[in-house]
Amino acid sequence: MRLDALTRVATASLLLVAVSSHANESRDVEMHSVSAEGVGESIGTITLEDTDHGLLLTPDLSGIAPGVHGFHVHQEASCEPGENDSGDMAAALQAGGHYDPEDTGRHEGPYSEGHLGDLPVLIVDDDETATLPVLAPRLSLDDMNGRSLMIHAGGDNYSDDPEPLGGGGGRMACGVVES
Repeated sequence: MRLDALTRVATASLLLVAVSSHANESRDVEMHSVSAEGVGESIGTITLEDTDHGLLLTPDLSGIAPGVHGFHVHQEASCEPGENDSGDMAAALQAGGHYDPEDTGRHEGPYSEGHLGDLPVLIVDDDETATLPVLAPRLSLDDMNGRSLMIHAGGDNYSDDPEPLGGGGGRMACGVVES
């Protein structure tokens, strides 16, 4: 996905102005590549920060395929592989499913009434870096304790149709949120 540099800077600037009013605390989450064999090398960090308008997530990541990627909060604080229903090992399966404290069972995106694990998509530039902040208006830093952040190989349509959980596909990067 190609982003015009001016549009990217303007979007990031507007987002930062909109949410920067009273950030109290922040937390850095180290993100790692993940595979069925385990947790790999660091690909950078995502800074979590409370704002008056929700949780601001600011990535500083590299080495990710360019494009749009599904981005979610997962239930468990683990990035370890696990055995899937077919008996095969799968990347970061110990992170569990998307964070859904109200048991909605619905994937409807970060601005709707579905589960709270839905974050805005992560945009990776042509140089394989992600630095554009995203805002999760229904989350706070307190919600993140004991969770993990997950980046998926594909995009996210914020729906369970035509594919469950937005169609993001495999888990490719993960980070545990330390308390």
